[in-house]
Parts: sequence; C-alpha cells; structure tokens
Amino acid sequence: MADDPQFQISPQFQISRRGVVVGGAAAAAAAGVPVDAQVPAAAPPPTMPVAFRINGRRQELVLDTRTTLLDALREHLRLTGSKKGCDHGQCGACTVLVNGQRINSCLTLAVMHEGDEITTVEGLGTPDKLHPMQAAFVRHDGYQCGYCTPGQVCSAVAVLDEIKAGIPSHAQADVAARPALSATEMRERMSGNICRCGAYSNIIDAMADVAGIKVAGVEAKA
Repeated sequence: MADDPQFQISPQFQISRRGVVVGGAAAAAAAGVPVDAQVPAAAPPPTMPVAFRINGRRQELVLDTRTTLLDALREHLRLTGSKKGCDHGQCGACTVLVNGQRINSCLTLAVMHEGDEITTVEGLGTPDKLHPMQAAFVRHDGYQCGYCTPGQVCSAVAVLDEIKAGIPSHAQADVAARPALSATEMRERMSGNICRCGAYSNIIDAMADVAGIKVAGVEAKA
C-alpha cells in the first residue's frame, strides 16, 4: 500500500516525528497563554552598598549582591591586573591579598568584604618602583606569557609572610613545628597557582631571592 501512488504524501506536506513533537508542544503552550497577556518585567537584581580599601584608597560601590570580588575589581574599579582564568578557584590567576592573606577573588562575594583592606598586584608596586617580589620575577624570568603572573606574585608575597608567621602546611611532617623556609615548602604553598607556561622553577628562584636563601645554585641578591 505504501508503494501505491495514491497513498504517497506530497513532499511539501512531509514532516518528521521531531517536528510533530515540537509543534505539539508549541501549540499546547500557546493554548495556555491569553492572546492579550503581557510578559511581566523582570525584577531588578538586589544591590547592596559596600566600602573597602583597595590598594590604600577607600572605594565605595553599590553592587549586585552576586558580584564576586574579582568582578568588582575588574569591571567596576578597572583594576585588571587580577586575571579571570578558570573562575572556579583552581588556577590562582585571580589571587589578591585581603587583610594580608591571599585568597582567590573569584570565589568570594564583594559584599562580604565590607571594611577590608585589599591589595592587588597594582598596589604592590609600580613600573617605576617595583615591589621586591616583582623585581625578582623580572630578574629570574619568573613568567612567560604573563597571564598568571599577577596572581603568582601576590601569592608569593603571602607565602613568605605565612612561613615567617609560622603557619603550617601539608609539606611538614610535623604541623606543630615551625615551617622551614625551603624550596619544598615554597613549592607546596604555591601549588594552587598554575603556570601553563611552566615557569615554576624560576618562580621559586625569585621567591628564594627575596627570602634571602639559596635554591638550586641560585644566589640570593644582596
């Protein structure tokens, strides 16, 4: 019967099974909406004022409460040194210092930092007056493409402060003991900052330089 010409469907009327399903769903949806119905306007997102000190200057913003600290820095304050890499807290490119401690700024909301002191790579030094860690990165070629470098520098500064303060890490056999200022300790603490170019050994050399220790034959600068 299917081969009988009188039962053949003209190509212009042929439709796939998917077409039938989609068309039926659309018809059902349309039947439930009045012709003169108006789509209500979306409510504006909730906002909140927040004030903090960024690189020594007081900043006041009114932000969508969902805004991350990273987006507040980059999109609202135009401090684009902190990079958005993975946006999941896995690469460390967005590392900044909050009250002296390093954090992944993509994982925290800006409104959570009312009154905090925040330092980005722009606040560590300037092209005319580099922070010692920035100068050491240049001296030891601690970067290649440079995308991760701002986060690496901020993290490196914080790592030396952590060791100096006696904060333990997983590299220690005894977490109750004072951490050693060593290449192993620095590598462990820097493991959350990814460099896809592979400049890790040079980064450790730069950190050792600033710390005043010798690593892998690299003499610390006076």
